[in-house]
Amino acid sequence: MAVPKRKSSKTRKRKRQTHWKTDAPSLVKCPKCRKDKLPHRVCPECGFYRDKEIIEVE
Repeated sequence: MAVPKRKSSKTRKRKRQTHWKTDAPSLVKCPKCRKDKLPHRVCPECGFYRDKEIIEVE
């Protein structure tokens, strides 16, 4: 197994990790209530998924 010869400095490590960014989640409009929701998930506002009511929302 490979073992580092020398200690990596904090700066060197942080320079390498600057590209590990998280992306904002992609959102789509619910066709029923027009609210933003995650794709391929039940809408938390109306409870519908693909024109079927999956959960009852008060």
